[in-house]
Amino acid sequence: IEKVVNKMDGIEAATVNLTTESAALSFQPGVVSVDDVIGKIQKLGYDAKVKETREEKASHKEEEIKEKKTKLFISILLSLPLLYSMVGHAPWDLGIPMPSFIMNPWFQFILATPVQFYVGWQFYVGAYKSLRNKSANMDVLVALGTSAAYFYSVVEALRTLGNPQYMPHLYFETSAVLITLILVGKLFESLAKGRTTEAISKLLNLQAKEATVIRNGIETKVPIEQVVVNDIIIVKPGEKIPVDGEVVAGRSSIDESMITGESIPVDKTEGDRVIGATINKNGTVQMKATKVGKDTALASIIRVVEEAQGSKAPIQRMADIISGYFVPIVVGIALVTFLVWIMVVAPGDVPQAIEVAIAVLVIACPCALGLATPTSIMVGTGKGAENGILFKGGEHLEIAHKIEAIVLDKTGTITKGKPVVTDFEADNTEVLAYLYTAEKSSEHPLAEAIVEYGKEKQAKELAIDHFEAIPGHGIEARIEGKDVLAGTRKLMNKHQVDFHSYNEKLETFEKEGKTAMMIAIEGQL
Repeated sequence: IEKVVNKMDGIEAATVNLTTESAALSFQPGVVSVDDVIGKIQKLGYDAKVKETREEKASHKEEEIKEKKTKLFISILLSLPLLYSMVGHAPWDLGIPMPSFIMNPWFQFILATPVQFYVGWQFYVGAYKSLRNKSANMDVLVALGTSAAYFYSVVEALRTLGNPQYMPHLYFETSAVLITLILVGKLFESLAKGRTTEAISKLLNLQAKEATVIRNGIETKVPIEQVVVNDIIIVKPGEKIPVDGEVVAGRSSIDESMITGESIPVDKTEGDRVIGATINKNGTVQMKATKVGKDTALASIIRVVEEAQGSKAPIQRMADIISGYFVPIVVGIALVTFLVWIMVVAPGDVPQAIEVAIAVLVIACPCALGLATPTSIMVGTGKGAENGILFKGGEHLEIAHKIEAIVLDKTGTITKGKPVVTDFEADNTEVLAYLYTAEKSSEHPLAEAIVEYGKEKQAKELAIDHFEAIPGHGIEARIEGKDVLAGTRKLMNKHQVDFHSYNEKLETFEKEGKTAMMIAIEGQL
């Protein structure tokens, strides 16, 4: 398909991916149309349509896997007695009972025929299409190898009709078992594709499903697809930011860990950029949509993963070239083997010569070149996406084994992913009660960590008269008649609290990558 479509007038580039069952085209609309391309593909004996939505594709995938499972079940059921018959050919007596009907050529014929022509029909279709377009693929080998074994067995069975004493050489089990094994491979391949698509679905599920938009002064909930650039959107605490945009009113801290790996939410105020699918932690904000639909950061990430699964790694491009020559060479080797056997090794022994020729075809046919390479790239990028590692293309996945060092710029990427209290130093036990009470009123992520720590230490909750959060500084509170401050150096300087004797300790904590906070009660650190 790729070769033929690339030769069409007006086509700038066409890449076809077997594993994702899709083609990407760039073309000149005035010169060639999508219908022309589809018509050309249909002439080749295949079919194509404009890419469907993910939901439609998922339901088709399910049907396809269901059909493959059914065919595999039928194939296994019919092949098992044939596999059992192979015990009768063992060179020594295994003492396993072998009913005479299992060795009957016509009984084996009845079992093998549905496997060959109902279950294995897809290989004949694939081989026909391939040969009609003057190329040879893996289906040609499968069809040749299994047909040789099957039809030779049919001829042998017919010879028993005129001569009941004749001992036929039957290879029905070879064709049936081979088709069954290849079907197992095909099913695994489909399931691998499915798992990879799941990774993309998980990324899609990060998106908000709807947004609260202000239109004509009225708040309306609309599906995410209906948000347009410059819409004003209200995002309440706990909600996801629906699309990429800019804060126009309000203030909040936003958990951007899905994009940056930074565990501590980032304070956002008027004029700050926000990213779709990140989580608004505490304040209500109004934002203006700047990028929607396929232009958002998350959509770009999804596109990168999809393209990576569709991109051909250098090894796969090599496999594509080799497999073009591989099939004719294998067929040639099988013919040479047949001739050598019948003329030199076992002159005149046709069954023996056919047997070794079939062996050559059969061993070469479920070829790793055509199956394993694209599947492994697909599973690799899918597994990576599940674990939050995105590959930009097949070649990057291929050279990943050469990595010697990984540099991470965010500690949250490799730690717990949320802040926790590691050290607490105070002159007396009451300090924790005051701190715990004050921080309980705050929605800041560091406050959450302190409250958790307070619960662990069973800190007492006191009566609070006043509370105020000062963004970028910390908090001020009045608890049981005492002024309590918790926060940064800026806050302490503002209230003229002397903390210089603690400077060395603060710096030690900060050098360890910790966020140091100070507590003052009644102006005393």
